[in-house]
Amino acid sequence: MHALSDFALKRPASLAEAAALLAAEPLARVIAGGTDLLPNLRRGLERPQVLIDMSGLQRFAAIEPAADGGLTLGAGVTLATIATDASIAERLPALREAARSAAGPGHRTVATLGGNLCQDTRCVFYNQSEWWRAANKYCLKRGGDTCHVAPEGHRCHAAFSGDLAPVLLAFGAEVELQSARGARWIALDAMYRDDGAAHLTIERDELLARVRVPAPAAGAACRYHKARVRGAMDFPLAAVAVALASKDGRVVSLRVGVSGTNSHPLLLAGTDALAGEVVDEALVTRVGKLVQKQVSPMRSTVTPSNYRRQVAAALVQRLLRELAQAGT
Repeated sequence: MHALSDFALKRPASLAEAAALLAAEPLARVIAGGTDLLPNLRRGLERPQVLIDMSGLQRFAAIEPAADGGLTLGAGVTLATIATDASIAERLPALREAARSAAGPGHRTVATLGGNLCQDTRCVFYNQSEWWRAANKYCLKRGGDTCHVAPEGHRCHAAFSGDLAPVLLAFGAEVELQSARGARWIALDAMYRDDGAAHLTIERDELLARVRVPAPAAGAACRYHKARVRGAMDFPLAAVAVALASKDGRVVSLRVGVSGTNSHPLLLAGTDALAGEVVDEALVTRVGKLVQKQVSPMRSTVTPSNYRRQVAAALVQRLLRELAQAGT
């Protein structure tokens, strides 16, 4: 890694001021905890002229109850806070579990919710030093014209590896995007596209301000699990969350979020059609097949792609069985 390139550091006093700075500085980047951005700067993957430091904004890290019984979380809430906050433990225990599984304790004290949701995609051909990437003629994601994962293709296959997105997708969360032009709310899954080089749909002058998580439906429960190479401080090979609401042994609603396999966190399609179905082993098998068809891991990690596909399906099936058993 190299020394950081020169940049100007701006510390806004409000979200409005941060949005104004972002609009005025085309080459600016927002930084809060920096656990994702700083390694990229040290590797020369990015060279912003301005960093907008959000860490001093208290409202940016607020946790507030919503009128429907859900929660609204500031994008600056740290993962350590999510892992220990009593209201999150009571209402969204799966989110707490996802936060506890991310990185290490030191990282979690500064890493933020917004940073985890907006983190860069990863690939063994991209997350390397400048000289390594230059020796390989760079890659499609940064500086080159070829995706070394799929050389015959025309898109980047770097994988999104955030821990919190699967749970928030399963809960149907929304995000507030703020800019100098105003604020807007969108569904979390609308914030992503399946392109490893440009996986966020956020406009250049927008910043993620808040996340709104609705109260779980009556009788609903959610669980999260993550497969990784090491037992701690590692990105997911596959991270899954399953939210199931059932009544009399039949599906009322089922939502599944997956991370680590695609260039965006995946909200599993086709689960709405399972409403009214008996939660049995046949249903578990059907859901596993849905996962295998929709996840698309590539050679972006040192672990074989098909292994990650099988693991994602197996984890979803395991959690679905556990939730069904707990609901009986």
